[in-house]
Formats: sequence, structure tokens, C-alpha cells
Amino acid sequence: MPKPEADSGLSDLIISPQEVGPVELVRLPGGATVLSQTVPQAHSVTIGFWIRVGSRDEQPDGYGSTHFLEHLVFKGTTWRGAAQIAASFDSVGGDFNAATAKESTCYYARVLTEDTDMAVDVLTDMVTSSVLDRLDFETERGVILEELAMTQDDPIDLAHEAFAAAVFGRNPLARPIGGTPADIQAAQRDQVWQHYQRYYRPANLVVTATGRLEAGRLADLVAAALDRGGWDLGAGGPAAPAPRRPAVPEVALPLEGSVVTLTKPSEQAQILLGCEGLTATDPRRHALSVLATVLGGGMSSRLFQEIREKRGLAYSACCVVSPHSDAGLFGLYAGSAPAASSEVMALMEAEWERLAADGLEEAELARAKGQLRGSTLLAMEEPFSLMNRLGRAALVTGELPSIEQTVARIEAVQAEEVKALAADLAARPRSRLILAPSRL
Repeated sequence: MPKPEADSGLSDLIISPQEVGPVELVRLPGGATVLSQTVPQAHSVTIGFWIRVGSRDEQPDGYGSTHFLEHLVFKGTTWRGAAQIAASFDSVGGDFNAATAKESTCYYARVLTEDTDMAVDVLTDMVTSSVLDRLDFETERGVILEELAMTQDDPIDLAHEAFAAAVFGRNPLARPIGGTPADIQAAQRDQVWQHYQRYYRPANLVVTATGRLEAGRLADLVAAALDRGGWDLGAGGPAAPAPRRPAVPEVALPLEGSVVTLTKPSEQAQILLGCEGLTATDPRRHALSVLATVLGGGMSSRLFQEIREKRGLAYSACCVVSPHSDAGLFGLYAGSAPAASSEVMALMEAEWERLAADGLEEAELARAKGQLRGSTLLAMEEPFSLMNRLGRAALVTGELPSIEQTVARIEAVQAEEVKALAADLAARPRSRLILAPSRL
């Protein structure tokens, strides 16, 4: 199996000339990184404050801490209450929110260009100076439990969460991002505070921004705001940013597949089939994009045509790809009538194996490349997509190729590469999951 591309560690991010607008990277003395892309025609700025910590980094006595902390950061700082934080963005028509993932946490906002100073100031205040008030902690415990209850009420979310646990086994990636209700019930404020103090520091911070901005001025704004927040910006000498995660799995994934059957009152059965996928830096990731598109990437895909269009067995049938630094997930998904679940599972398996054995036709290859090219170019018109692209480059891949380079890599994928990858994946231990209203 080809090894993932080498991690660039502490070296500078490799940035190619960009078609959308110039990119500037500034390393602040304390180790924080500011990566910005100017889009002159925009009227807004989209900013993300990325912290290099996700649910996989939690210790057994603090499961759920990363997501719990993400909630608490909005509840108040040394200088602002929760209502003031919300009013700062509401009063200018801005959007702001946060997202916890398995390997990172991001606080983000989109505002008009003239409100950039405010957005940087408030986001920095939230990240550096959250107080984690004990009363707020208890209030938010209830909010998070309700959020987890929403997942438990949604059969699709519940099935995908259980499928990830089946594929990743004992690897920390198997754990749910938000923790379990038991984790949240057991959480203690001091544990979350320690988590905050350990990971929320300059070397773990990457600020990405896109839109109509002045790159040098943005870095100055961030540096000044971090200083006001009390973060050490290198008083004892310049510090390097935290290294990217290693590409070697923290815990080996299961050597055998698994079969999971869950019951939950619902009208449909949720069906998932898959295996360990590719890492985020695997050199075959572009071939995987083509493979996933051919199998389940749209209305012309094999799964959609075979399961929905020809047989009417499902409304949705698609491919699931979830890459991480040291492991990944590859899966096929469909939702069908419970009585048809075994037939749908067999059809998904047959299409996967047919691709592995016979490969794909040139027309399929051309259609998949065209779909990927179009979606890539269209995403470049979305401010949040541009901002996320910068964050992914800084935290995960270590490079920011141009759009032209990205499209060229997709166009370079050959049919034999896709067939070989499909065969590789098909030979791996498979996990199968069916969530249905009763035992089948």
C-alpha cells in the first residue's frame, strides 16, 4: 500500500500562485499562524480561528470536553458576556458559529469588510479569555444533552456515528465528536478548564481569512488581539507552530470486519457498507474522489442508477468518504424499506466488487472528472469554502495548490488507478451496518 505523502512538520506551508487572489502567510512570534487570501471583488471577510484539537485528543476522564468547550466559549469572556458576543455580530448582520471535528475546532465569522476589526477582536477574545463560568457550565450541559438527543432521534446520524465506530474500532477516531450522554453527564468544569488551558495556546492556533482584506494589517490585528488576550507572543523568543499530526495511526484499526445491527423506531432502514479508507494526504486521494463519484457521487452514479432509478428501492444512495491524518473511512450508504435492506446491501456490495474487477468505462471516467472539476470551481465562489480550504492546507495537507493544479491532478487520474484502488479497498476487512425499526 503506498505510504501517505510526507508530513511537512514545522516547515512553511507550500503555497502555489492562486487564481482567486494572492495568499499571504504570517508566522507570529508565539507560534500562531495567519493565512489569508485576498478576494478584491468581495464585499465581506470570512475568518476562521482554528485550534489544533479535536475529539480524538481527549483523555478517558474528559470525553466530550472539546465539544463542551466549544459551547462554553460563546458564554462569556473576561470582557464580554454571552449577550454582548451575540450582539456584536447581530448588530452588523454578520454570521458567526463554531464547529468541532475529530481533529480540530474552528470558530468562524463572516462580516462586511468594515467590520473586520470587530470580528477579529471578538473571536480572539472568545478563544483567549473564556471564563467557563460554573453556572454557565451547568446550563450548557443541558443544551448539549439536547443536541445529542437530536442525533439519537435522527436514524441517519445515529447510523453514521455507529458505522464510524465499527470501522475505526479502538482508534480514537471511533468516538463520537460530541461525546455520549454519559460523558456529558459526568463532565466536570475543572476537566474542561484543563483541556482549555492545555490546547488553547498560540502554537495551536491558525487564523484563516478570505475576502476583501489587507493581509499585513490582518496579521497585525490578530497579534494585537492575542496580546490583549494575554497570550504569550514570544516574549522568551520566537516559537514554532505545533507540528501537523503524524500519518501513523495512533491505534491500529480492526483487522477483521464487523456486522452491526441496530434497532430504532423509524420508517426506513439505514444501510452502510465500507472499510478503512485513505488518509487525507494519501497520494491516491484524487483517484478516490473519482472512485467515489463513479460509485455514489450523483444521480448518474452506479448506486443511484441501480438502487433508485432501476429498482426504486431507495430515495438516497451515495458514497461516504471521511479522511483524517492517519486513517480514513470509505463507505456506501442507502436508506430503504426494511424489507429491502438485504437486497440493497447486496446491490451495494456487487457494484463495489464490479468496479474492482472490471474497472470503469471511459465515459464514466470523463463524467466523474467533469463533475469534480465543476464542483471544485464552484466551491471557489463560496467564502466559507475558501476559508476552509486555507485551514485544511495549514493543518492537514501542508500545501495549498492552485485551483488549476487541483483540477490537473483530477484530470490526471487514469481508469486503471481507479480500478486498482477499488480492488485494494474491496480486499480490506468490511464493516456492515443496518439500522432498522426491528430485527430483520
